[in-house]
Amino acid sequence: MEVNVHEAKTHLSRILERVTEGEDVIIMRSNSPIARLVPIRSLPVRRELGWARGEFTVPEDFDAPLPAEIEDSFYQ
Repeated sequence: MEVNVHEAKTHLSRILERVTEGEDVIIMRSNSPIARLVPIRSLPVRRELGWARGEFTVPEDFDAPLPAEIEDSFYQ
């Protein structure tokens, strides 16, 4: 389905109903497509913070300088 900007603003609720039913809608301006409305198939899974707490300990020397031979390999 293609609609112009004015039609999209005027009939947004109806257009969203069609998108909800699975239809893609192209919004046109001066006969050129500018946007596409598509249904969301699935929402991203929300990650739970702290789910791996206690499974890893940051070593005391985590931010210590790298050995010279490793550091040099970054600059070759």
